[in-house]
Amino acid sequence: MKITRRLLLLAALPLPLQARAAMAFPRDFGAHGQQAIEWWYVTGLLGEPGQPPQFGYQLTFFRLTGPAPADHASPLAARQLLLGHVALSDLATRQQRHTQRLLRQLPGAVQVRADDCDVQLRDWTLRRDGDGYRAAFNGPGFSMALQLATPEPPLLQGEAGISRKGSAPDQFSHYYSRPQLATQARLTLDGRNRELTGRAWLDHEWSDSYLGDCAGWDWLGINLLDGRALMLFQLRRPDGRRDWAGGGLRTPGQADRSFAPDEVGMTPTRHWSSPATGARWPVEWQLTSPAGAMRLVAAFDAQEVDARRSSGLAYWEGAARLLDAGGREIGWGYLELTGYAGRPPLV
Repeated sequence: MKITRRLLLLAALPLPLQARAAMAFPRDFGAHGQQAIEWWYVTGLLGEPGQPPQFGYQLTFFRLTGPAPADHASPLAARQLLLGHVALSDLATRQQRHTQRLLRQLPGAVQVRADDCDVQLRDWTLRRDGDGYRAAFNGPGFSMALQLATPEPPLLQGEAGISRKGSAPDQFSHYYSRPQLATQARLTLDGRNRELTGRAWLDHEWSDSYLGDCAGWDWLGINLLDGRALMLFQLRRPDGRRDWAGGGLRTPGQADRSFAPDEVGMTPTRHWSSPATGARWPVEWQLTSPAGAMRLVAAFDAQEVDARRSSGLAYWEGAARLLDAGGREIGWGYLELTGYAGRPPLV
């Protein structure tokens, strides 16, 4: 069984919205083993204190039900599988490093907790700690340790955490975000240690089944310099037309705002062709939403991730700058694109 990078954006739960329980924390920080698929996703930008961003990073854990039945007698049975994707983007050299893992659940080494956020894929970890999280991971020539802090409650995407993915009542997933995570980081890159600071974004989503007529999606999560946090996404049909869209905005001192599909505009304005896959990725975008008219620009083009050994998917995932209508830099975050290097598996 293969799993895609952001397959949860294609989720459809079998029960109507009103039948789903409201989110409850800290319980919903943890794993939902009865659901077929779940993921925790952390991205961020880092730099020397007081300096512009120098690095971007991605840490993603997927949990999915494995081929072994839940009541299998062996503690080594593949009742649950964990996948991991890691990437580091060096904004100065315009180079990205990435790697991936796929392992069955193994007590003490590959596991998740059900009552709180505690995910372990060998020495890749993500754990909730007070008002924030701690994370550790490594990849080709680098290792990272993160402390992520926020006093703010989770941003419940969609309708109180129910994120619609289509017009039918049963097309939705459970989805919340932790934006504007103040970050302290220790990066060891090619043997050199760096102490860095920045802002991060965490998503957690879970679901039980998938929509079948979607060829890919475009998603972005941006921490704005003024303290706001913006998420936008759209799902695309096989003919390239948009099938669904949504998003949300957090503004300090105001109620969180969820966007209807007709409030979201995402139009690509520049593409980059990958020499590795031949895919043509839209790396600059014109955006419209209740947050205003904006432009999103990739920090550099070559941020394609080849995760076909774990997920069967090549996708684009990278650091990006947000500009206002006048071209002024107003935020940084991550852009994710799928379906341009072939239809994602299980879609």
